[in-house]
Amino acid sequence: MADITAITMPKWGLTMTDGKVVEWLKRQGEEFAAGEELLEIETTKITNVMEASEPGVLRRIVAAPGATLPVGGLLAVAAPASVPDAEIDAFVAGFAAPEPSATASEDEGPRPRDLDAGGKRLRYLELGAGEGPPIVFIHGFGADLNTWMFNQPALAERHRTIALDLPGHGGSTKTLDKAVDEMGFAADVERALTALDIERAHLVGHSMGGAIALAFAYWESQRAASVTLIASAQLGPDINAAFIDDFIRAQRRREMQEVLTLLVHDPALVGRTMVEDVLRYKRLDGVDAALKAIAAGWFPKGVQRTVIPEEIAAGLSLPVQIVWGREDRIIPVAHAEALAGKVPVHVIDGAGHLPHMEKSGEVNRLIERFVAAAS
Repeated sequence: MADITAITMPKWGLTMTDGKVVEWLKRQGEEFAAGEELLEIETTKITNVMEASEPGVLRRIVAAPGATLPVGGLLAVAAPASVPDAEIDAFVAGFAAPEPSATASEDEGPRPRDLDAGGKRLRYLELGAGEGPPIVFIHGFGADLNTWMFNQPALAERHRTIALDLPGHGGSTKTLDKAVDEMGFAADVERALTALDIERAHLVGHSMGGAIALAFAYWESQRAASVTLIASAQLGPDINAAFIDDFIRAQRRREMQEVLTLLVHDPALVGRTMVEDVLRYKRLDGVDAALKAIAAGWFPKGVQRTVIPEEIAAGLSLPVQIVWGREDRIIPVAHAEALAGKVPVHVIDGAGHLPHMEKSGEVNRLIERFVAAAS
């Protein structure tokens, strides 16, 4: 049965234990290429598309739409058309699904750790290994390292990767410096890289994290190997100020659900656990004050305080690329389009402010190719 390949429930994020099949995008018997979308899977956080890791033929769909499987459970079987149906039947019958209790173990796999960044406690997650500068992920306003749940594991197959929680966010200290601007946070990133003994890194920043990555690259150009900006702040003055205000104010589940759906092209993608996780984070001591301080510093009077000059965004002496969702309702895609022709700009259809989650496969390929070329 060497020609038979199991297609199993992936593990997206540290806390995922199972997933629900929403819809198959390929029919049984169809051929597919590497990178083609096979099916949609709903997790408790967000719905995502599973792509094929290699080409094949979808010989048997085992999990019908609506079925919930543990991580590692058998979704389907791929095999050449020459493989007899009897061998497919035997493979399915003999497939050993993992025990849910083992999948859910808190001790399984890498876990976030803390580091001392110049006296500040910062949480980080390290995955993978590889030669050359690692990939460092920097999240946006109100987010944490889990925003990279669909990206970090995939890129960690070939690279050392680090995802950070910025001060005021996630599991990091909630105490902020007086300076909460991009340079202040860039200094935190520099201290974190120093603590991790990282001399140079490929930076991937989302929204506010994009502006921080650019500030770091401008300030520490020798330590930045490349910069990928995803729906980056500070490339223009416009921002959905109501989203920022409502995110800070929301205390109830329905309120937060309405706020978070603005981040995505399809509101149905936002899962209950994403909403509950954000509310749980907002109830931590110091978070409300931190978010208000950051919002006042970055988005006073409903606009972005700092707009990075075009010559900086497009004129750094290192590779810079921009990735944006065409349906972004937080920061307009026009900010990216204004830089087209000066730096590589990739506008992704069917995605909002979180293209790295909504269209993770496409974004991962863009980052992988860009990092490889820059290296």
